[in-house]
Amino acid sequence: MKTQVLKPTDEALRLAADLLRAGQLVAFPTETVYGLGANALDSAAVPGIFASKGRPADNPLIVHIHDRKQLDGLCRTNDNALKLMEAFWPGPLTLIMPRKPAVPDAVTAGLETVAVRMPSHPVAAQLLKACDLPIAAPSANRSGKPSPTTAKHVFDDMDGRIPLILDGGSCDVGLESTVVDMSGDVPCILRPGGVTKAMLEAVIGDVTVAGSVLRPLRPDETALSPGMRYKHYAPTGQVTLVEGDEDDVVAALALLHQQAVQSGQTPCVMCFTEHAAALRDCHPHDIGSRDNPAEVAHRLFDTLRRLDDEGMDAIFSEVMPPEGVGLAVMNRLGRAAGFRSVQARDVLRAEATAP
Repeated sequence: MKTQVLKPTDEALRLAADLLRAGQLVAFPTETVYGLGANALDSAAVPGIFASKGRPADNPLIVHIHDRKQLDGLCRTNDNALKLMEAFWPGPLTLIMPRKPAVPDAVTAGLETVAVRMPSHPVAAQLLKACDLPIAAPSANRSGKPSPTTAKHVFDDMDGRIPLILDGGSCDVGLESTVVDMSGDVPCILRPGGVTKAMLEAVIGDVTVAGSVLRPLRPDETALSPGMRYKHYAPTGQVTLVEGDEDDVVAALALLHQQAVQSGQTPCVMCFTEHAAALRDCHPHDIGSRDNPAEVAHRLFDTLRRLDDEGMDAIFSEVMPPEGVGLAVMNRLGRAAGFRSVQARDVLRAEATAP
């Protein structure tokens, strides 16, 4: 299959809409990351998403819409869900609600709920209007790899696997949408994103955060949202998170880099702007200011992909407090690392006491 990459002209959007109506797949930009879309109501088309991505079938998909009237055929809403739609749609917020029978099991991984959002990116909105279909679309990357924030990222993963990529430039947010389960008594954040807990609570009151946000799912837990069960967002090299006091972390990053070089690895550090100069001899990748989690979120996936391009096999990363958008950053970093972390003070102490 030849994969075309086209700017979103009227002609390209018509082609994309025709492909989707014909049961084919199309990659397109959203404000968060690029999505890989198929007609959400076509039970024959949706499995193509899983095949193209190499995605496990027990990982549910998000359905994208352009008009709230489309919800009538997809799910049952409630008052809190409607309030959040009014406040944050179109935008990077996904709501999980009880599904209706028209939604295929392949979209929901057999669950009795469906995840829905209304993207704000103009190309996504134009495509959804042009085809007038609800579109099931996970991120347009090979399963487990960092999510794509440019059309080139999509092409690198999907060349020959899908017929069309709409190139709408770089995504604004850089991390996937916030996912909130609205099906229980108290709304619960299953995947943090740019719409934070505080922002949600300002509209509807109490919101909880799933315990699995900063840890792996236990074997007996069900993945109710994309990005929960499997190792996600990971470059080929092993990511290790380095935690502790600021000065200790900078010193430990330098030491870990040195030790990795001595062991024959090709290491680097992911650090905040404030520490890039101090770590200049450690192949630093500046992921943004520690005081600006939104900047770090925007840079994160692009950085992880560049580490693959550079052949880095040992990656040591700073961390930030899991608050606000920082919670989303740490959720993605934790899963990229497979939740592998070290305490900076332990690293320094071990070096100090080595024979």
